[in-house]
Amino acid sequence: MNNYETVFILNPVLSDVQIKETVKKYEDFLVSKGAKMVSKEDWGLKKLAYPIQNKKSGFYHLFEFTCSGDLITSLEIEFRRDERFMRYLTVKLDKHAISWAERRREKLKLKA
Repeated sequence: MNNYETVFILNPVLSDVQIKETVKKYEDFLVSKGAKMVSKEDWGLKKLAYPIQNKKSGFYHLFEFTCSGDLITSLEIEFRRDERFMRYLTVKLDKHAISWAERRREKLKLKA
């Protein structure tokens, strides 16, 4: 089992309900395939550095999870099929990135 982090940008024209449904759908997809969710974060509506599909903003979300490597391929295929996703990036975390992510989560807990 490897640790992964996926950041994705959802289309800004979606309603709050549609965004929550989309995030829940892909969280359930990961869990149903045997992944263990470590954390998930909603970063909200952010301005993009450059226009994507003629849009200047998007809803950012982050998933941190553990799973086998073959699940990543099927997850990214699902992202490509879904028109609500503008961009996504999945990275495998090494031991340094894992410790950094833990510290980041602790800081967020202290702020809340």
